[in-house]
Amino acid sequence: MGDSATIVGLYRYPVKGLSPEPLAEVTLKAGETFPWDRAFAIENGKHDFDPANPKHFPKIKFLMLMRDERLAALKTHFDDASTTLTVAKDGSEVLRANLMTAEGRAALEDFMRGYMEKELRGLPRVVHAPGFSHSDAPAKLVSIINMASVRALEEKIGAHVNPLRFRANVYVEGLAPFADHDWVGRRFRMGDAGFQGIHKTVRCAATNVDPATAARDMEIPATLMKHWGHADLGLYAEIKSPGTLRPGDRLVLEEQV
Repeated sequence: MGDSATIVGLYRYPVKGLSPEPLAEVTLKAGETFPWDRAFAIENGKHDFDPANPKHFPKIKFLMLMRDERLAALKTHFDDASTTLTVAKDGSEVLRANLMTAEGRAALEDFMRGYMEKELRGLPRVVHAPGFSHSDAPAKLVSIINMASVRALEEKIGAHVNPLRFRANVYVEGLAPFADHDWVGRRFRMGDAGFQGIHKTVRCAATNVDPATAARDMEIPATLMKHWGHADLGLYAEIKSPGTLRPGDRLVLEEQV
């Protein structure tokens, strides 16, 4: 039957660079991302994202954890029905804004203008285009993390590595470390949805930031390179057939023919 594993966590990131949102279940469509995953981003500097003609930009264009670790101190929640983002800091709500309205986007921009004043290269601008994802990957994909790989990394670092550093959609248990790297080009199922592995995930300096404390306290890409000769941890996969995922669902690798 090949490798199999179990989903232990599902997450999305409605605003690129802001906090993960755990999901009890998610319904997926073929060729899409998690609903509302990276649906919004905050331009830092030049305002050249065109919602009428959206295209992929390098993440350096936006506010992002790789360079702006103070973002990790903000805890966010997005409500699908009202398209409202709630932002909290130190346990207190600091903003509630409907991001599908000009007023709501302006409210988030005003907040970031104060909170990220030292990091800004110009006026922040919240951008969104229906159906477009501001993922690091140009294609519409789902990111998967093998928890055994995280533990292998922990052994080399000698300290706990929060799996949320990797900002993935799906976290799985029950595999050998880095076994998912062999799934590029292969089909597998999670829950009742079908997937195909597309490419390994090259880790960047964003993983050096602890999502709980906002401290830049590890050298994860360098550690991966030192011990494994690459900076990869995780897999990007394309949704090939629709379905619903929940923690506890099995991941089953299909036999190669």
